[in-house]
Amino acid sequence: MSASDQPTALDLPMVDPLPDETRKYFDVCEDKLGMVPNVLRAYAFDIDKLNAFTAMYNDLMLAGSGLSKLEREMIAVAVSSINKCFYCLTAHGAAVRQLSGDPELGELMVMNWRAADLDKRQTAMLEFAEKVTKASAEIAEADRQALRDAGFSDRDIFDIASVAGFFNMSNRVASATDMRPNRAYHAMAR
Repeated sequence: MSASDQPTALDLPMVDPLPDETRKYFDVCEDKLGMVPNVLRAYAFDIDKLNAFTAMYNDLMLAGSGLSKLEREMIAVAVSSINKCFYCLTAHGAAVRQLSGDPELGELMVMNWRAADLDKRQTAMLEFAEKVTKASAEIAEADRQALRDAGFSDRDIFDIASVAGFFNMSNRVASATDMRPNRAYHAMAR
Protein backbone atom coordinates (compact mmCIF):
# COMPACT_ATOMS: atom_id res chain seq x y z
CA MET A 1 0.00 0.00 0.00
CA SER A 2 1.48 3.36 -1.00
CA ALA A 3 1.64 6.27 1.45
CA SER A 4 -1.12 8.04 -0.52
CA ASP A 5 -3.42 5.07 0.13
CA GLN A 6 -2.85 5.11 3.90
CA PRO A 7 -6.04 6.04 5.75
CA THR A 8 -4.06 8.16 8.26
CA ALA A 9 -0.60 9.60 8.75
CA LEU A 10 -0.10 7.02 11.51
CA ASP A 11 1.54 3.68 10.88
CA LEU A 12 -1.16 1.42 12.35
CA PRO A 13 -1.62 -1.62 10.13
CA MET A 14 -4.95 -3.41 10.06
CA VAL A 15 -5.29 -6.62 12.01
CA ASP A 16 -4.28 -9.44 9.68
CA PRO A 17 -6.16 -11.55 9.12
CA LEU A 18 -9.34 -9.61 9.81
CA PRO A 19 -11.91 -11.50 11.89
CA ASP A 20 -14.67 -13.07 9.79
CA GLU A 21 -17.31 -10.58 11.03
CA THR A 22 -15.09 -7.63 10.14
CA ARG A 23 -14.29 -9.07 6.72
CA LYS A 24 -18.03 -9.54 6.08
CA TYR A 25 -18.71 -5.94 7.17
CA PHE A 26 -15.99 -4.68 4.83
CA ASP A 27 -17.48 -6.80 2.02
CA VAL A 28 -20.88 -5.14 2.60
CA CYS A 29 -19.16 -1.75 2.33
CA GLU A 30 -17.53 -2.81 -0.94
CA ASP A 31 -20.90 -3.99 -2.30
CA LYS A 32 -22.86 -0.89 -1.23
CA LEU A 33 -20.25 1.84 -1.63
CA GLY A 34 -17.69 0.33 -3.98
CA MET A 35 -15.02 0.82 -1.28
CA VAL A 36 -14.18 0.33 2.36
CA PRO A 37 -14.24 3.84 3.88
CA ASN A 38 -10.81 4.83 5.11
CA VAL A 39 -12.23 5.66 8.54
CA LEU A 40 -12.98 1.94 8.96
CA ARG A 41 -9.56 0.95 7.70
CA ALA A 42 -8.03 3.47 10.13
CA TYR A 43 -9.78 1.87 13.11
CA ALA A 44 -9.03 -1.69 11.96
CA PHE A 45 -5.71 -1.79 13.83
CA ASP A 46 -7.84 -2.62 16.90
CA ILE A 47 -11.02 -4.59 16.24
CA ASP A 48 -12.60 -3.60 19.58
CA LYS A 49 -12.14 0.11 18.71
CA LEU A 50 -13.49 -0.51 15.20
CA ASN A 51 -16.52 -2.34 16.57
CA ALA A 52 -17.25 0.42 19.10
CA PHE A 53 -16.93 3.10 16.41
CA THR A 54 -19.13 1.28 13.90
CA ALA A 55 -21.75 0.37 16.49
CA MET A 56 -22.14 4.00 17.52
CA TYR A 57 -22.04 5.27 13.93
CA ASN A 58 -24.59 2.72 12.72
CA ASP A 59 -26.91 3.45 15.63
CA LEU A 60 -26.77 7.22 15.19
CA MET A 61 -26.77 7.42 11.41
CA LEU A 62 -28.75 4.37 10.24
CA ALA A 63 -31.09 3.22 13.03
CA GLY A 64 -34.66 4.38 13.44
CA SER A 65 -35.03 8.03 14.39
CA GLY A 66 -37.38 10.97 13.96
CA LEU A 67 -34.53 12.47 11.96
CA SER A 68 -34.19 11.47 8.33
CA LYS A 69 -30.90 10.09 7.06
CA LEU A 70 -30.45 13.34 5.14
CA GLU A 71 -30.98 15.42 8.29
CA ARG A 72 -28.39 13.36 10.15
CA GLU A 73 -25.91 13.79 7.29
CA MET A 74 -26.63 17.53 7.27
CA ILE A 75 -25.71 17.66 10.96
CA ALA A 76 -22.50 15.75 10.21
CA VAL A 77 -21.56 18.26 7.52
CA ALA A 78 -22.50 21.37 9.52
CA VAL A 79 -20.44 20.19 12.51
CA SER A 80 -17.55 19.12 10.28
CA SER A 81 -17.58 22.48 8.53
CA ILE A 82 -17.19 24.30 11.84
CA ASN A 83 -14.35 21.93 12.77
CA LYS A 84 -12.80 22.06 9.27
CA CYS A 85 -12.56 18.27 9.10
CA PHE A 86 -11.44 17.37 5.58
CA TYR A 87 -12.35 13.69 5.92
CA CYS A 88 -15.91 14.21 7.15
CA LEU A 89 -16.64 17.17 4.88
CA THR A 90 -15.65 15.07 1.88
CA ALA A 91 -17.41 11.85 2.89
CA HIS A 92 -20.57 13.35 4.40
CA GLY A 93 -20.78 16.13 1.82
CA ALA A 94 -21.03 13.31 -0.73
CA ALA A 95 -23.80 11.71 1.35
CA VAL A 96 -25.77 14.99 1.43
CA ARG A 97 -25.40 15.27 -2.36
CA GLN A 98 -26.55 11.69 -2.80
CA LEU A 99 -29.46 11.69 -0.33
CA SER A 100 -30.78 15.09 -1.41
CA GLY A 101 -30.22 14.58 -5.13
CA ASP A 102 -28.87 18.13 -5.04
CA PRO A 103 -25.11 18.58 -5.57
CA GLU A 104 -25.41 22.31 -4.89
CA LEU A 105 -26.91 21.64 -1.44
CA GLY A 106 -23.98 19.37 -0.62
CA GLU A 107 -21.50 22.07 -1.59
CA LEU A 108 -23.38 24.81 0.28
CA MET A 109 -23.50 22.66 3.41
CA VAL A 110 -19.74 22.14 3.24
CA MET A 111 -18.98 25.83 2.79
CA ASN A 112 -21.70 27.54 4.85
CA TRP A 113 -24.94 25.80 5.75
CA ARG A 114 -26.57 29.19 6.39
CA ALA A 115 -26.27 30.00 2.66
CA ALA A 116 -28.41 26.98 1.76
CA ASP A 117 -32.16 27.28 1.19
CA LEU A 118 -33.30 25.36 4.27
CA ASP A 119 -36.70 25.12 5.89
CA LYS A 120 -37.50 26.17 9.48
CA ARG A 121 -37.00 22.64 10.80
CA GLN A 122 -33.57 22.17 9.20
CA THR A 123 -32.43 25.64 10.26
CA ALA A 124 -33.43 25.06 13.90
CA MET A 125 -31.71 21.66 13.87
CA LEU A 126 -28.45 23.04 12.48
CA GLU A 127 -28.46 26.07 14.79
CA PHE A 128 -28.67 23.65 17.71
CA ALA A 129 -25.93 21.39 16.28
CA GLU A 130 -23.76 24.47 15.80
CA LYS A 131 -24.28 25.49 19.42
CA VAL A 132 -23.47 21.95 20.59
CA THR A 133 -20.21 22.30 18.63
CA LYS A 134 -19.22 25.81 19.63
CA ALA A 135 -20.72 26.34 23.09
CA SER A 136 -22.51 23.28 24.47
CA ALA A 137 -22.33 24.53 28.06
CA GLU A 138 -24.46 27.51 27.02
CA ILE A 139 -27.39 25.42 25.79
CA ALA A 140 -30.50 26.33 27.74
CA GLU A 141 -34.16 25.34 27.74
CA ALA A 142 -34.88 28.05 25.17
CA ASP A 143 -32.62 26.23 22.69
CA ARG A 144 -34.47 22.94 23.22
CA GLN A 145 -37.81 24.74 23.01
CA ALA A 146 -36.82 26.23 19.66
CA LEU A 147 -36.40 22.67 18.39
CA ARG A 148 -39.78 21.63 19.80
CA ASP A 149 -41.34 24.66 18.14
CA ALA A 150 -39.84 23.48 14.83
CA GLY A 151 -41.52 20.08 15.27
CA PHE A 152 -38.85 18.00 16.97
CA SER A 153 -39.65 15.63 19.83
CA ASP A 154 -37.48 15.28 22.91
CA ARG A 155 -36.13 12.02 21.43
CA ASP A 156 -35.21 13.95 18.27
CA ILE A 157 -33.39 16.53 20.38
CA PHE A 158 -31.38 13.74 21.99
CA ASP A 159 -30.56 12.38 18.51
CA ILE A 160 -29.49 15.82 17.21
CA ALA A 161 -27.20 16.28 20.21
CA SER A 162 -25.82 12.74 19.85
CA VAL A 163 -25.07 13.06 16.12
CA ALA A 164 -23.42 16.45 16.70
CA GLY A 165 -21.41 15.06 19.62
CA PHE A 166 -20.29 12.01 17.65
CA PHE A 167 -19.03 14.11 14.76
CA ASN A 168 -17.23 16.50 17.08
CA MET A 169 -15.33 13.47 18.41
CA SER A 170 -14.81 11.96 14.96
CA ASN A 171 -13.62 15.28 13.50
CA ARG A 172 -11.01 15.63 16.18
CA VAL A 173 -9.66 12.11 15.73
CA ALA A 174 -9.66 12.49 11.93
CA SER A 175 -7.83 15.81 12.04
CA ALA A 176 -5.32 14.69 14.67
CA THR A 177 -4.39 11.57 12.68
CA ASP A 178 -4.52 13.27 9.25
CA MET A 179 -7.25 10.85 8.20
CA ARG A 180 -7.81 11.07 4.46
CA PRO A 181 -11.08 10.33 2.64
CA ASN A 182 -11.21 7.76 -0.10
CA ARG A 183 -10.68 9.48 -3.44
CA ALA A 184 -13.99 8.07 -4.72
CA TYR A 185 -15.95 10.39 -2.39
CA HIS A 186 -14.87 13.45 -4.38
CA ALA A 187 -16.74 12.35 -7.50
CA MET A 188 -19.87 10.90 -5.86
CA ALA A 189 -23.35 12.24 -6.64
CA ARG A 190 -22.24 15.10 -8.87
